Amino acid sequence: MKTLEFVLNGLMRRYSERVPDVNKVAHAMIAEGVITDANEIENDHVAFRTIGVPQLGIQSFEKIFLHFGYKKRDFFNFEVKKLNAYWFSPPEPHFPRIFVSELRVDDLSENAQRIIKSYTDEVETDPADNLDLNDGVAIDEFLHNPLWRTPSWEDYNALLKESEYAAWVIYNRYYLNHYTISVHNLKEGYNTIQKFNGFLEKFDVKLNDSGGKIKVSPDGGLLQSSTVAEMIEAEFFDGKKHSIAGSYVEFAERKVLPQFGSLSLDEIERNHRREGFETGNADKIFESTFTSQTMKAEM
Repeated sequence: MKTLEFVLNGLMRRYSERVPDVNKVAHAMIAEGVITDANEIENDHVAFRTIGVPQLGIQSFEKIFLHFGYKKRDFFNFEVKKLNAYWFSPPEPHFPRIFVSELRVDDLSENAQRIIKSYTDEVETDPADNLDLNDGVAIDEFLHNPLWRTPSWEDYNALLKESEYAAWVIYNRYYLNHYTISVHNLKEGYNTIQKFNGFLEKFDVKLNDSGGKIKVSPDGGLLQSSTVAEMIEAEFFDGKKHSIAGSYVEFAERKVLPQFGSLSLDEIERNHRREGFETGNADKIFESTFTSQTMKAEM
């Protein structure tokens, strides 16, 4: 499992450098005495976005993590956003779950399809098939190097008008979209989404309010919130520089399942809590990178 740890550490290192809220939240937690060290934070899950074309998408990306023992679980359909997704359970409980989504390119307009395929067609075969999945360095480089040329501002902007998800992926590629702090395992006073959100806002952390700041599954067992994506200065193929949405941080509270309600706090383990994901919650979390949220956060 050392190779998997190496890959996950590489993802988190670059992600932390790119998303100031990662360290901002961790430092605030330390300052408040919620934790003593950032390594104490439990990572509920990480998420990736992909483009659904034959040589890429989930079917390609999943090969990396299936190799490390992750198991493919539930399918999700996001009708309006034109996305498919699956989540993957880890080989050991201390590793994060993985959520991978893909854009249904064929559901977009002909013009958007043409723009996207002008980039993705540069990838002629499934790149995961040529990757040594036992080589952590090779995987780390693959996840952080572009598969296609840097888009032009015109192409990015055209996609943004039709699918903000498409625009995000065409520029950011496989950059980690977000990681997720498990708040239910924090100390009393911070171990619910409601209390943790209050703590975050005290430190001026901007939260995604699409569908409400707290997204709740129909069964009430999964509660989630997220920051609004960090804006990054992006340089496009034609040399133009613009501020665009990067990545963000998510927070999750998984309630103890009713059948384990009699367990004491020190007896509760991961398998005693609500598992999986929820389409309605995830649909609104996606919007953490959308202009409806990022423009509001800058006001």
